[in-house]
Amino acid sequence: MSVIVIDKPMSEHAREVEEYLHEFERRTSKKLEVVDPDTRQGADLCRVYDVVEYPTLLALSEDRQLRNMWRGLPMPLIDEVSYYVQ
Repeated sequence: MSVIVIDKPMSEHAREVEEYLHEFERRTSKKLEVVDPDTRQGADLCRVYDVVEYPTLLALSEDRQLRNMWRGLPMPLIDEVSYYVQ
């Protein structure tokens, strides 16, 4: 499984997302993929998984099936998300 963070880099909550990603990596030694919704890949992900709020975290299985989704702030607990990261 994998977790993708969809967020706009120049938004008012970008700092909070960056701090979350840093803390997640520090505590789990794993990086989360970050996708900008204004890119082609980001727009496709938003369309497929009906993402309309940022930041959004998507937990996806190997076959890209949605396992869990966290929308907006506050960010989910690191322990919740780390369960989905291999």
